[in-house]
Amino acid sequence: MPFNIPNTLTWARIALIPIFVGVFYLPDAWLSVPHKNLIATALFAAAAITDWFDGYLARALGQTSAFGAFLDPVADKLMVAAALILLVQLARVDAIIAVIIIGREITISALREWMARVGKSASVAVAYVGKLKTAAQMVAIPLLLYNAPLLSIDVTKLGSVLIYVAAALTLWSMGYYLHRAIPLLMADHKS
Repeated sequence: MPFNIPNTLTWARIALIPIFVGVFYLPDAWLSVPHKNLIATALFAAAAITDWFDGYLARALGQTSAFGAFLDPVADKLMVAAALILLVQLARVDAIIAVIIIGREITISALREWMARVGKSASVAVAYVGKLKTAAQMVAIPLLLYNAPLLSIDVTKLGSVLIYVAAALTLWSMGYYLHRAIPLLMADHKS
């Protein structure tokens, strides 16, 4: 397990998760709900920024590693899952949306692991629809965490629309990846 700047940033992102979740468990007398929302939004945004930054640094510094390639998406999925579960608990996201997004992540991660084992990982490389899904959810989640008007924009309504868009893109991208994998799954089943 190489310790370098990109991997350290990824570990820091994982370490942020209990702090991010814990903010909402502080008594309201210590921290008001709007302040909890603001801090959680800032922590989620910091995690998203470090996600981009650690990938950039890994490539720029020549510090890519198999461990980093494994850990980075795990950190992302953990942060998104934690945020979605919190948003369900706060009644800002429907549970079915969280189930769709988290379920897709688990399914596609397992599919990618299997495809890598059979030497066909390129068949489930990240597609454009997957990038759109990620962009929609990474904008929606902070808006839903913030949960207050911003420059006279109803960010909660915008976040709600975007999280539904993200869920639709989630299903679309899962269908795309499964469609790409079915011939290989069928071939493996016959052998």
